[in-house]
Amino acid sequence: MEYSRIAPVMGRLWSPIAAVTSRWQSKSNAQICVAIGAASIVPSMPRVVVQIYKRNYSHEMVYRSGAFALNYLRIDQLQYIKDFGLVSGRDVDKLGNVPHTLKSSGCPILEDCWGYLDCRVVNAMDGGDMTCFLGEVLDGNTLSDSEPLWWRHARTVIPTSWMEEWDRKISSEIEHSVTSMEAIDYSPWESQG
Repeated sequence: MEYSRIAPVMGRLWSPIAAVTSRWQSKSNAQICVAIGAASIVPSMPRVVVQIYKRNYSHEMVYRSGAFALNYLRIDQLQYIKDFGLVSGRDVDKLGNVPHTLKSSGCPILEDCWGYLDCRVVNAMDGGDMTCFLGEVLDGNTLSDSEPLWWRHARTVIPTSWMEEWDRKISSEIEHSVTSMEAIDYSPWESQG
């Protein structure tokens, strides 16, 4: 298949940019995520799906804690792309200087963001290189009247050096994913918590 033919369609599938936060064994983390989707049409039972790559520190934290929060960013919060997306939580406390509170799932919620969804994992599907986590929304709120930040906009305004760093990171991830995408574990999800 020639990827260039489907690239415009695939690019439209990305969600607004969110900082996925998690907490496990008294450690908190945040990562940038653009692969999020609604997973319920029942207003009284909201659910979302989030895709987390297995090599990310957040993957272990979400998998083991059984919870995550989605903190959707505003257009004026570009710095979080660098702070949460270009370094690993294994190496630095990403939320150390970021005002946040813990909600019902136990995950950090940024005090300043476009809006948030606090979620408990109810199921997961292994994708080889990543896991799709199905989350039951426990709490959420819209905190801003502005628009959330979308990746297609962010790419046009972030510094060139960040984009180059992002491209290097993604190239490395693609190389790893090519070898691990077919290694799917079909075992049913069992909550770790």
